[in-house]
Amino acid sequence: MKKKVLSLGLAVAMAASLTACGGSGSKPADTTAAAGETPAAQAEGESQAPAASADGVFKIGGIGPLTGPAAAYGIAVKNGMELAAKEINEAGGIGGVQIEYNFQDDEHDPEKAVNAYNTLKDWDMQMLLGTVTSKPCIAVVAESQVDNMFQITPSGSAVECISGDNAFRVCFSDPDQGKASAQYIGEHKLAAKVAIIYDSSTEYSDGIRESFVAEAGNQGLEVVASEAFTADSNTDFSVQLDKAKEAGAELVFLPIYYQEASVILKQASDKEFSPIFFGCDGMDGILSVENFDKSLAEGLMLLTPFSVDEESSKDFVEAYRTAYNEEPLQFAAGAYDGMYAIKAAAEKAGITPDMSASDICDAMKTAMTEISIDGLTGTGMTWTAAGEPNKAPKAVKIEDGVYVLQ
Repeated sequence: MKKKVLSLGLAVAMAASLTACGGSGSKPADTTAAAGETPAAQAEGESQAPAASADGVFKIGGIGPLTGPAAAYGIAVKNGMELAAKEINEAGGIGGVQIEYNFQDDEHDPEKAVNAYNTLKDWDMQMLLGTVTSKPCIAVVAESQVDNMFQITPSGSAVECISGDNAFRVCFSDPDQGKASAQYIGEHKLAAKVAIIYDSSTEYSDGIRESFVAEAGNQGLEVVASEAFTADSNTDFSVQLDKAKEAGAELVFLPIYYQEASVILKQASDKEFSPIFFGCDGMDGILSVENFDKSLAEGLMLLTPFSVDEESSKDFVEAYRTAYNEEPLQFAAGAYDGMYAIKAAAEKAGITPDMSASDICDAMKTAMTEISIDGLTGTGMTWTAAGEPNKAPKAVKIEDGVYVLQ
């Protein structure tokens, strides 16, 4: 696979309207770390962050849903993390030090995510990639901030996911996704009358909706219907679709996860309602829904920082297909970029595996604002001290059952 191009330097100015933990040089590890999962260690743990790695490797933990309704996201992140870790290790590691990683399932549940975090601390985790979904990420960042544990989430988009100064993200925040979606729809004149169907029980969906509405007027968009559902009412969307149809919506904005979206597309087809459907990153994965008629997703668009059709993604996509026999979601690309951001910042900071997790975090906080990487989800990506990424958004459209970059 072509190696990642990493450019270290001062953070550059923001390239688009969207916004975004040391010591001397490392020595080679004394032992060779397996470039794969390691079993969680002790069953009992303390409430403090681990002091340092006694194994001569950098221990990077991961958390996300490997089972349950959001498993497609977590599996993609685990795979992307694994692929990057193997590649980095084969190329000599981080400053000559190998990576050992351990990914824990949180089932998209905040309490289980905190349990997973504590399991990883028992394992002597030094840095965290995760968590994958917003509510669990919010719960975990409250713990990692107290521990001063460096954390970077590939996909936790709620504002509160990076509330601590120890936390960064690869994806765009919910407000940025909502604003950028309205701008894309308006600038490309996709529609004038827009309806919104959103999940009022999640920070993710409601946050995107709020910023979309705030920007819609600036783009000449009329929001003719804004219809909510909750986690307890996510199987019948007849009322929401009827209101959107009756209001003459030409486009239906769906800032929701792919499971509910697949149901909405089926029910819209039954009602012979065929507007443009437009989603955000939570829509990625809809083509993997079991027993879903992919033809119903024809023409669906989603804002995304990654497409399998980009020339710059070719090597990654081929390696991912070979390793996992499936197409990578943008969540896998975000995790891959997250691992390379860790490598770039760690080498910039000159951290060593014998440092405490807290000292590593302090060094990484500064280094993250001083690196620039050319990743799968953006070129010349930089980060602000607030943890937000600077990169340009993209959109894809589903045509003939595949994502096509627009």
